[in-house]
Amino acid sequence: MEIRRLATEDVAVARALEHLLDGPARDDVTRRFLASPSHHWLVAYVDGQPAGFVTGVELTHPDKGTEMFLYELGVDAAFRHQGIGRQRRRRAA
Repeated sequence: MEIRRLATEDVAVARALEHLLDGPARDDVTRRFLASPSHHWLVAYVDGQPAGFVTGVELTHPDKGTEMFLYELGVDAAFRHQGIGRQRRRRAA
């Protein structure tokens, strides 16, 4: 499995992930999301195919500091129930 963080120039890549989103990605909004250093869009690829993604936004609060807010998670139906999430969690620990 390969994990890739999308960058500002990856609008076309984001459009190719629309089947994992709730609706079509708008180029202007996608560009704005990817341009922000506090926004994160990570895509998991299995054998070159997008298996899923996670988006997150860094939030800063005066008494808590900066934390990551998990915004959305999507997994392609073909890759569900294979333990990929559990495997990634074990590797991170």
